This record gives sequence, C-alpha cells and structure tokens, in this order.
Amino acid sequence: MTVLEARHVSMQVSSPDGTLTIVDDVSLAVAAGESVAIVGASGAGKSTLLAILAGLDRPSSGTVHLNGEELTALDEDGRAAARAEHVGFVFQAFHLVPSLTALENVMLPLELAGRSDAGRTARAALDKVGLAPRVAHYPRQLSGGEQQRVAIARAFVGRPDLLFADEPTGNLDTATGARVAELLFDLNREARTTLVLVTHERELARRCDRVLELDAGRLVGAGA
Repeated sequence: MTVLEARHVSMQVSSPDGTLTIVDDVSLAVAAGESVAIVGASGAGKSTLLAILAGLDRPSSGTVHLNGEELTALDEDGRAAARAEHVGFVFQAFHLVPSLTALENVMLPLELAGRSDAGRTARAALDKVGLAPRVAHYPRQLSGGEQQRVAIARAFVGRPDLLFADEPTGNLDTATGARVAELLFDLNREARTTLVLVTHERELARRCDRVLELDAGRLVGAGA
C-alpha cells in the first residue's frame, strides 16, 4: 500500500537573478512501513522537498498524495489537519517550546488533539526514550541529545502513519547522533511507522530500506 506519493513536483522561487528551480520534476512513491532516505549535497533541495511532501509548503506544480488524499488540493488549514492526524516530525533544531517542560512538550500534540490521556501517554513516551527522570526539566536544562530524544518522543506519541525527519542528528556529536539514530529506527520498527529521512550522513542513509539522491533539485539515483 502506498502511503505517500509525489507526482511531477517542482518548486520555483524568485530571486534577483531570476527564477530559481529548487525542486525539479520529482516523482516518488513510499510504501507503508518503508524507510526512505533522501540524500544530496547542501543546496540540492532536500529540505524543500521534505517540506512539500509533508504539506508544509505547496509546490509550484505537481501533486502530493498522503494516504490517498491530495495534500496539494487542500488549503493551509486542511493540510494542517492532515498533518495532525497522520504525520510526525523530527527536525535538526529540535523545535521544543522553551517555556514547557519535557513532559509538557510531549503532551502538546495530544492536548491539541483533545486526548484525555495526554499526561499518561506522554510519560510513557518519555520513559521509552530513557528520559523518565527528566520529565520536569525545561529544554535549557537538557543536553542536545536529550532535547532530540524529547522531540522523538513527541513525534511518536500520536502513533503517526508517517514520520518525517530532517537531519535529525545534524546538531549532535557523533556518539550522541548514533544513539539518537538507533532510537529513531527502534521506535520506527516498533510502531511500524513509515519513515522519510533527509540526511547528509551516508551511514545513516544506508540504514534505510531505500536511498534517493537529489542533485540540483532532480532525483538522480536510488539504491541501498
């Protein structure tokens, strides 16, 4: 079953030098439960493509389908509702709310969804990533690796169908990054979540079922 499909997606932006093409006629399909890495040099268009696939940005042309629904046909509120129901995110910069504790950060998407079990479920998620003793700590009191583990707990807490990860180990040292990557793949297998991962780290990419390479916005290669 295909959970995510892009058909002839392009993104152009205006610049002082004229129109720039960031993503150029990309088509791809991702099956349920699959893990796919998107790799390429800096500036290749990886993060822009991820934002389009996740419905954060609308492409200049082409369509994106999530669980059979055309994201590109929805308005901003419709895309936000689809993301809330089906999608989790892990970013390089963590994106934790600084005024909320680790527990409150993980509870946030559950509370927004009206879940009455938000506290209990968030505590269980933090326990799963090894942060049970740190639930009352604020982001500033946590190391980079701990903050990314909070972000991973938050991403998985709603049991999303699809998880997007944009350079999830990019702000971490090598050893911490390896531990975070291990956690990400362990939770992905356990939850049977589809994973789409942007990374410049080839070793991390090779752990995915499939590797797609972007060069100047075009899909140029796929392989393990």
